[in-house]
Amino acid sequence: MTQPQPEPGSRRPVVELAGITKRFPGVVANSDVNLTVYEGEVHAVCGENGAGKSTLMKILYGMQRPDEGTITVNGTQVELRNPQDAIRAGIGMVHQHFMLADNLTVRENVLLGAESLHGIGRAARARLAELAERTGLRADPDTLLEDLGVADRQRVEIVKVLYRGAKIVILDEPTAVLVPQEVDALFETVRDMQRQGFTFIFISHKLDEVRAIADSVTVIRRGTTVGSADPKKISSRELAEMMVGSELPSPQTRESTVTSRDVLRVSGLRLAVDGSDRAVLDDISFTVRAGEVLGVAGVEGNGQTELVETIMGMRKATGGTVELVDADGKARNLTRLGTLARREAGIGYIAEDRTRHSLLLTQPLWANRILGYQTREPVARGQLLDIAGAREDTERIVAEYDVRTPGIDVPAAALSGGNQQKLVVGRELSGNPVLLIASHPTRGVDVGAQALIWEQIRVARANGLAVLLISADLDELIGLSDTIRVMLRGRLVSEADPATVTPQELGSAMTGAAEEGEVA
Repeated sequence: MTQPQPEPGSRRPVVELAGITKRFPGVVANSDVNLTVYEGEVHAVCGENGAGKSTLMKILYGMQRPDEGTITVNGTQVELRNPQDAIRAGIGMVHQHFMLADNLTVRENVLLGAESLHGIGRAARARLAELAERTGLRADPDTLLEDLGVADRQRVEIVKVLYRGAKIVILDEPTAVLVPQEVDALFETVRDMQRQGFTFIFISHKLDEVRAIADSVTVIRRGTTVGSADPKKISSRELAEMMVGSELPSPQTRESTVTSRDVLRVSGLRLAVDGSDRAVLDDISFTVRAGEVLGVAGVEGNGQTELVETIMGMRKATGGTVELVDADGKARNLTRLGTLARREAGIGYIAEDRTRHSLLLTQPLWANRILGYQTREPVARGQLLDIAGAREDTERIVAEYDVRTPGIDVPAAALSGGNQQKLVVGRELSGNPVLLIASHPTRGVDVGAQALIWEQIRVARANGLAVLLISADLDELIGLSDTIRVMLRGRLVSEADPATVTPQELGSAMTGAAEEGEVA
């Protein structure tokens, strides 16, 4: 349970934002935002994608400078010109899209730029080991970041912030990559740190989690604050209505559209670690049929990422076959083909990390429409790109998928995470795929964007699309899937019926606590 907190009047404000306004060309990101955070609390900031939460937090972390308004930290009005100023003020930020260098080790990422604190020797190693234990980071300090899963990357970010002495920690969508058991562990860490005097600003779209961890919540809608609430006295539905003016969506799929026609056949798939006999994927076999959503559940790091990347041709299988079956029942062996050829064969791909594998952040939206489709209409004509076609189709995607943007010429980085994701989903479903591989399709998006993405997947499924769904959101898996397979240590160990299985039962199977076989 969260520790009892004194009334706001008896607590000291550690962060006060007053009248914060920030304008960008064609859009007002924040307009007269007011926020007060008290010492030792977890203060949640909620709002739909594009509401201005991330911009507000970037202002507090010194990454953006407000056009109007004041920032007060620990009773002193401050001017935060850059993140170094914020760090000196005791503010740290764990970003949703990690600010880490893939080609450096865990230790190098944490120590880089902070060598003056504890040096680079024994004291630094001891401090790093202490913080790793506190945050549950079990990766070897000499491991390269590129070899870590998403959950461990997040833990490295948290360690990096704590290493620099932050007492006020901004957590931007911290549970987006975690399964329920990992969320519980993170929340326990947060509560322990609360007892030690840390203050947290918690950005999240998961309203049940906000109500579980937060002591107070501020809601932002369309760039301005619309109200505050006690999360213990308000329901998730009431919070959702404050955020987007509508009730919480449900991923529930009520009618089956599964046919008898195979679309994807994976048989005996194996992926070995380079230069060893150890298998990251071991004897993986399954079939996805037209009109079916096959969900894969698993704790981060058990082979889901490798499975997706092997099916997409980003990794070369060391055994087994991957086949795609056309409408006439003719199977095509994709096992030795490259990624572009697999895409041309009819595979759409929503990557688990949109900023690494789905988007070019510095490029305009219309250029991002071309990615993966550069050999096909409407963005190509013969061997030449069709820029006019790409622009026109991007306009269509922006309209149909409610991508909130000033225009298609802005860089992808200018969009909020949820609007980036809607652009990716729109692009992947616009190629008329026969198979969609959807890896965490609603990670880090608000309830409104969730509803749109779920509905688009339902419609495509009803039209005969085969979907391989990988998600850390167990409600999403249970609601959308026709069948669920559980992945543990690189193997498919059990099968669950979405009509009867509970998130708790799935969580037990994912951690190996349940017996192998049927989960429910």
